[in-house]
Order: sequence, then C-alpha cells, then structure tokens
Amino acid sequence: MPRTIRDVVFVDGVRTPFGKAGPKGIYHETRADDLVVKAIRELLRRNPDLDPAKIDEVAIAATTQIGDQGLTLGRTAGILAGLPQSVPGYSIDRMCAGALTAVTSTAGSIAFGAYDVVVAGGVEHMGRHPMGEGVDPNPRFVSEKLVDESALFMGMTAENLHDRYPQITKLRADEYAVRSQEKAAKAYANGKIQQDLVPVSVRRTNAEAGETGWGLVTADEPMRPGTTLESLAGLKTPFRAHGRVTAGNAAGLNDGATASLLAAEDVARELGLPVKMRLVSYAFAGVEPEVMGYGPIPSTEKALAKAGLTIDDIGLFEINEAFAVQVLAFLDHYGIADDDARVNQYGGAIAYGHPLASSGVRLMTQLARQFEEQPEVRYGLTTMCVGFGMGATVVWENPNFDGGNK
Repeated sequence: MPRTIRDVVFVDGVRTPFGKAGPKGIYHETRADDLVVKAIRELLRRNPDLDPAKIDEVAIAATTQIGDQGLTLGRTAGILAGLPQSVPGYSIDRMCAGALTAVTSTAGSIAFGAYDVVVAGGVEHMGRHPMGEGVDPNPRFVSEKLVDESALFMGMTAENLHDRYPQITKLRADEYAVRSQEKAAKAYANGKIQQDLVPVSVRRTNAEAGETGWGLVTADEPMRPGTTLESLAGLKTPFRAHGRVTAGNAAGLNDGATASLLAAEDVARELGLPVKMRLVSYAFAGVEPEVMGYGPIPSTEKALAKAGLTIDDIGLFEINEAFAVQVLAFLDHYGIADDDARVNQYGGAIAYGHPLASSGVRLMTQLARQFEEQPEVRYGLTTMCVGFGMGATVVWENPNFDGGNK
C-alpha cells in the first residue's frame, strides 16, 4: 500500500565550542569521541521529555574515520553517551558536509517512516587527524587528467575560484572576513551563541611549567574580534605567490562536535518536543573538483527547484565560510550584495572555525535561532561547499512564520 510521506522537523541542536587544531589548541588532549558524547548528552539534558529509548538512530559524521574518530562512531558515541544499547548508530563521510548529510540521510528515513526520532551530527579533531591523514588518492586522478592536481588542496581550489571570478578581489574577501568577525562578536555580546554551546572540561598541560590541570571551555577559540582590513592586508598567501587566500579570509584548522535531534513532526508534537524548523527540501550537486567552492550554487538551484521556490523566497541564509571567495561567488551568482542583512547574521566559519564534518549542524542551529527571532521570515537555507567538488543545500521553513512578507 502507498506510504504517506511525513513532515520532518529540526527539534534541537547543540555544539561544543570550536577550538584551534594543534598542540596549543584547547582540545589537544581531548578525544574526538568524547566531544560527540558531550553534545549528545546535552541534547538529552535539554529535552527531558524524550525517552532515550525512543531514539531510532545515531548518525555521526567524520571526515577522517580513524583513531578516536573511527569504529562506527555513531554507535560507539551513543553507547558512551549512555543511550540504551537498543539504539543503533553509524558513521558518515561527505567531508565538510558530513553533519549536513547525517541530517538529510536520517530525515529521509523519518519521512519514509523507518524512524521517528534520530540524533544526527558530526565531529572533526583536525589536531589529532589532519585532513587527508592516511588517505591514498588513486594516481589515475592526475595521470589521466580526471581532475587538476590542485583539487587535492582546498586552499588551491579557493585560489582557482578567484581566477574564475576575477571581480572577487582579495580586498573584497578581506572585507567580507572583517564583517564575519564583527557579526560573530556582536552575536556573542548579545548572547545568541552561548545558548547552544556545551561547556567542555579539558585537560591542559603547560610544558614550560611542567604542570597539568583542568579547565572549562565555554567559548569558541578561533574568534578574532577587532580584526581590521589593515591587519589582514599583510597576511601571507600560502597557496599561491601573490595570491588572494589567507588565514584571515578563510576558516582555520579546527576541532569540535555538533549534534541535533530530528523527528517526524507529528511525533515531536505528541512527545512535547520543540519544533524549531521544518525541512522543505535538500539537494547535493557535483562540480569540477578544482573549483569545489562553486558547489553551493548548483545544489541551491536544485533544492529550490524541488521546493518550488526561488532565491527571492529565502529570507535567511546560513552559508558555510570555508573561504570568503566561496561565499562571494554564491552571492554574485544570485545577485545578492556582499553585506546583505539576510546572510550569516551571526557571522560564520571565518570567525567560529570549521571543524569539517561537524559544521552543517552549526549552520542549522544558528538558523533555528534566527527563525525564532524573526517570525516574519518564512524560508531559510543552509548551504556549504564540499571537498572534491560538491555542494550541499537544505531549505527550511520557519514554524513561527506569522504571515509576513517572506
């Protein structure tokens, strides 16, 4: 008999503060799976009416699935978080769009009726596991010219995107980066971010003093409030001599985890769970790997077409800032101004950081907060570029919509 497709909703989302990767980073001595556990436990604490036994799946993404990010992370993190052993789990890899794919994959299963409630998220400990650790790209990619060699280095693909869009100058990228830092600092000052952060206790070693102690992480480490155009102008361009991509107009190397609760809308209402966003459509698209930052453009076109919407229907955008040029290319394509008030209202990854597979849920959590504050907005989207030439987009509807102009 034919099945009824159910509406899927975003119930809640949390994340750890994001840290800088490396020996001096806040999570240098913290395991990746423990970061995921913190996020899952916080979801359960915030939603006490949800019986953990009712969770049907735990989908956790990681780009580098080895060490403390391996061993079917969704399953192991669920057990470590104290979920009943009856709750299954699995791992996902779609590089930067890992957590976003965890959401869309499980959402499809909810719509189909296989699941009622799921946990979906991601983690990346780039300090322990640098991007590309342990991989062995097939030599045919280069020898048969299937892709340009630069496709294997994300910073080079950003330089290639600058070549594709010569009107996107280094100055424009730096100006965008300054705005991202300013918006993030304002969001923190107004208490918009802290509500969804999970405090994490961390072990710290002071090698010079020979001392070890414990601290509590409550804020994102990568942020650089007070960043100016002058301070960005002199930064090195490590991917190309006299290039345009710098550490100032790109996301850094980061550690962090995210987790979200998704449910069928009727189940969420029945269980008394909050309904923060309603999923409308989603799409993935492939592009030339050497200009992977272009990916959100075709994935957004596909997602809008599936929803029967146009770009003008979107009242809020959460665009992952892997590189400023990638966001600016998206905005140029759609005729949106660099400083459009609808875009990344709380700032983005240039300020907060981008722990690869975890970032998709950060975008969703920030969009959900904005929906709550702006009931006049009906639709928003979360989108990101993905390594090796892909884009990912999810369109969301605001359940608080009050019939405003959007």
